Amino acid sequence: MFHHSRLEDAMFHHSRLEDTMFHNRAFRGEGFGRRSRHERPFQKGDLKYIILDLLKDKPRYGYEIILALEEQSHGFYKPSPGVVYPTLQMLEEMGYASSADQDGKKIYTITPEGLAFLKERSDQADEVRRHTRRHWSHENLGAFEEVIGELAKIGKLVGPRIHDVSLEKLKSISQILSTARREIQDIMDR
Repeated sequence: MFHHSRLEDAMFHHSRLEDTMFHNRAFRGEGFGRRSRHERPFQKGDLKYIILDLLKDKPRYGYEIILALEEQSHGFYKPSPGVVYPTLQMLEEMGYASSADQDGKKIYTITPEGLAFLKERSDQADEVRRHTRRHWSHENLGAFEEVIGELAKIGKLVGPRIHDVSLEKLKSISQILSTARREIQDIMDR
């Protein structure tokens, strides 16, 4: 019977690493880069302000809202329909948005009550807007892309050649990566 070592398992799964980690720019739910609670693009309840802001500009379909949020984040955040549609339903139930069927799809519009809500909560809505701009600023996104680019370079450097590398070199590479991971963790925890 053939037994896999952890190293062999890592080498075997390397080809999947690039597909799951580097193909999807935002690392949506792939295990790597999962956001902690304080790193979410929105805190609980913030999405309603963003959606109402979008509806204030013009009536929109749910899918248009998803695309607008993806565009605002430069492609780094695309909310699932399972987040957007329940929020739209909640806004309708609160009287802040209304919907009408158009061409077999629901189109959502902000109501006068929704406009009043945004005005009453302008401090909170403004803070959500500021947070969103900071979170997805070109500076932050550029630095994020640099980090992802470096990770991709490591994958491309090691991946295709990993089967031709001696055990001694593999152990050295593993130690370097382990040290780098710990140092990165220290930076992230500060």
